[in-house]
Formats: sequence, C-alpha cells, structure tokens
Amino acid sequence: MEFQQETKLELILSQIDVSKLANVLKKPSNSKGPKGYEPEQLIYSLIAMQIEKIQSIKDLALKLKENPVLRYCCGFDVLGKVPSESTFSRFLDKLTDTQELEQLFYDLVIKAKELNIVDGEHVSIDSTKLDSYEAAKPKKSIVDDGTNPNWGMKRDTNGNNIRWFGWKLHILCDSKSELPLDILVTPASNYDGTMALPLIEQFIEHYNNIFKPTYYAMDSGYDLDYVYKDIINRYNGIPIIAYNPRGSFAPPMGLDEHFNPICSAGYKLAYWGKDGNYLKFRCPHAVGKCNCPYGMNWCSKSNYGYTFKVNYKENPRHYGYPLRSSDSWQKLYDKRTSVERCNSRLKKYLNLDNVRSKGIKKVKVHALLNCITLIAGTIAVNLDKSLNKAA
Repeated sequence: MEFQQETKLELILSQIDVSKLANVLKKPSNSKGPKGYEPEQLIYSLIAMQIEKIQSIKDLALKLKENPVLRYCCGFDVLGKVPSESTFSRFLDKLTDTQELEQLFYDLVIKAKELNIVDGEHVSIDSTKLDSYEAAKPKKSIVDDGTNPNWGMKRDTNGNNIRWFGWKLHILCDSKSELPLDILVTPASNYDGTMALPLIEQFIEHYNNIFKPTYYAMDSGYDLDYVYKDIINRYNGIPIIAYNPRGSFAPPMGLDEHFNPICSAGYKLAYWGKDGNYLKFRCPHAVGKCNCPYGMNWCSKSNYGYTFKVNYKENPRHYGYPLRSSDSWQKLYDKRTSVERCNSRLKKYLNLDNVRSKGIKKVKVHALLNCITLIAGTIAVNLDKSLNKAA
C-alpha cells in the first residue's frame, strides 16, 4: 500500500509515543540560555530521516528548511526556524547517553504483540553487516576492545565471502511478523555463534517473560553444542539450527547423512515416538520398513527387535527433536528466512545501511531508530487495514 509523503509520515509518527523519552531529554524549566527545540520535534525528525532515507544530518537540516510538509509532520512551525546540523549532533550525543530510546523500541514491540501482529512463538536469529563511518584500518592498528569497528567476513546467499570493516547488527526476529524483537551491535569480527545466547538472555530479561518462544531458528553459523543445550535447559525452547560439518566428509558415527540413527547392518532405524526426554527407534526389519538379509536376530534376540533409545537433551546437536530428517523440522527451519527479510527491509526500504556516526553507541542508536520506524510502520499499516475493513 503506497501513501503520499505526508500521510505516510503522519501514520508512522502517530504510532510512536516519545513522551517518556522527551521528558528525560528536556531542559530543566529553571535552566538559563535559549529555550531551543522540543525533544519531540528532534526525535520525530530523526525518525523521518530513516523513513525518507535522508543520507546525512546536514541533508536532514536542509530538507526541513526546504520542505514545509516535512516540517509540519515533525512538529515544527511551517513558517518558523528549523534546527541546524550542530543542534542535531548535540541532540544525538544526549540520545546516546540514555536508555530511553531502547525502552521506546521495547514498548512498540509490546504494542505490536497486543495488536496480535507479533506472537513470539517462533523466533529467528541472524546478523547483518554494517559498514563503519570511520576509515578502515589495518588489523594491527585496531584496538580490539569490543567498542571499535573491526574486520568481518560473512557468506552471502550465493555462498560468496564478503569482507568489510565495521559492525554487525545481531537481530532476534519474530518469524510471524518478520519484525525485530531485540538487537545487539558488535564489532564485525565477533563470531555469530557466540552472540546467540547473550542476545536471547537480553531478550528474555527485557520483556520479563512477556515472550516465551518455543522455537529458535538459526543457520549453521550458530551450530555450537552449548547453544543447543542452553536453549533447551535454560529457556525451555527447541533449537532449530542447521548442522555445520566443519570440514567432516562423513556423518557422525551411528547416523546416516540425514541424521537418522542406523543399525549395525546400515539400515535406517524406524522412529517410534518420544517418551519424555527419550526418542525411541526400532529395528526397521521388525516393523516392515526393510527386508534385512540377517533378520531381527542379527541385532537383538528379542521378538520385539532391536530398540534404541536416546535422551535428546544430552546430545541435541545430533539427536534433536523434531528429527532433523523430518518434514516438521524443515518447515520450522524454513521460517528462519524471516530474519533475512527483516534485514532486507531495514536496508532496502529504510536507512539502516547508511551509518553516519562514529562509535558503537551511536551505531546502536541508528539501528534502534530504524527498528522503531519499521515496527511503527507495520502497526500503522495493520491499523489502517483494520479501519478499512470496519468501514
């Protein structure tokens, strides 16, 4: 659905309550000096910058000066003065030093949940690259303290290696709505797999059990044994993570290439259900799944045939539930692409790919502004559709 500029801005900005943030950033009533601009006006201008994909603060100040519609939507007097580039820069410094912008993001996510746009039952995690505004440096000149940009490398969807200097934005995304629920910003050198649990822990703490995901989907970059175990044991979730063979040309011992347990004769054992934490498998010959030349007695003297039971919580990387080879697992894993579409929207339709500030804190502010804009826009569109249906 396409809107005219003023309608689009008004619809999106109307969903963002910046009153708490503005109260924190307001000058005290007894302070001396010029009154300046209201924080609401400056915040709305920064959000409008993401919507309109304005390239820099300098360009934002110029467009506010030239465009009366933009001025009106951001709360300025149509015929009055607008902030200068230095005013916006000082305001960004103040915004960086407060946690209220992050809280505004969480409040919008909760609003989207209350409107049934977000459900949080199935979440997906991935990272996306952000180029640094600082000039690239050789590796030996970088202070690797977790707050400076660094060199990173990822594979694109075609399997090509992409190398860049800057940051990674790690996103935990709702697979239903394809909206970000939480984010972390790190130097680009941070390995994706090590950031999954810190992101999940932050997500659970921030929302105070408002969300209790069942499924956590990730690509093979997150295929670490402790990630599986923590998701199962700490968060009562089910990890849906692609397997990373790490240079191995053969499947793990006792499993076929599809991660099905096999008998001593090499046949795929028949899955026979789940009992508590245990997965049960039976001799395929005993249940008519194959015609083994050795019969049932090759593996077991029991008339029931050979039975294999495994506690999937003890080795969830190899014996996951649902089974890796099942259609159920594949359907759950296919939802992981929601986070890729989330990344794409933030970059293609908004301004995420246009980092124009130095320092990890300002990069996070930039990412939050884009995430807030995406969520507010989704809420606005859904409410507009609801009103049209009611009419």
